[in-house]
Parts: sequence; structure tokens; C-alpha cells
Amino acid sequence: MDIVAEAARLRAEAEAQPLKLPVNRRIDERHHLVTDDGLSVWFTVQVTPRKRILEAVFEREGARPSDEECQAWLRALLPERDPVEAPGLPDAHARRFEVFEPVPHLEYRETRR
Repeated sequence: MDIVAEAARLRAEAEAQPLKLPVNRRIDERHHLVTDDGLSVWFTVQVTPRKRILEAVFEREGARPSDEECQAWLRALLPERDPVEAPGLPDAHARRFEVFEPVPHLEYRETRR
């Protein structure tokens, strides 16, 4: 599987249909991929009035996704960004990584006041 191509597809789908918080929390299947070895990858863009939240979730039935496979996907999904892993249960089979970005037009408007 070509991680770079699949990550680009997931990123394009997420950008085309961002989730509007707090109202729209339904994740579309176009934001989801299952690799040949059973790793589930979800990528969403969530927007609030002041922030964009880029979120990648990795899950594998029966085992926790490894650092190596998560990092390979994160490099492709979130290039030039530094995602932070959200706290989770130690034995959980899912891992969530997030990047919080300001909404540029709102930040500009607030600095002009």
C-alpha cells in the first residue's frame, strides 16, 4: 500500500468535508482506511469558530498500533506539523494524534482590533 497516496486521499476528503463542531460529529467513511495488515486509519479536519483540529486515529484489533506505523502515517497525513498524542488508556488498541491550528482569518481580524 502506498502510504503517501492514501494519506493524500484521506487528507483531501477531510479538507473537502470538515466536521463543524460542536454540531457535526459524524465521521464519513471516506475519512477511513483499513490497511492490508488490519490497521484502521481515520483522518478528520474539525472546525470551530477559532480553531481547526487535525486528528488522526489509528486502531488495530487485538494489538496497539506501533510507534513506527503511526509515525509513518503521521509524516504523510500531517507533513511539516508536530502532532501530539492524546492521552489514552495504557492497553487501548487505539491511538489518537492531534494538531490544533488557529483559523487564519479570525486571528487576523482579532489582531486588528
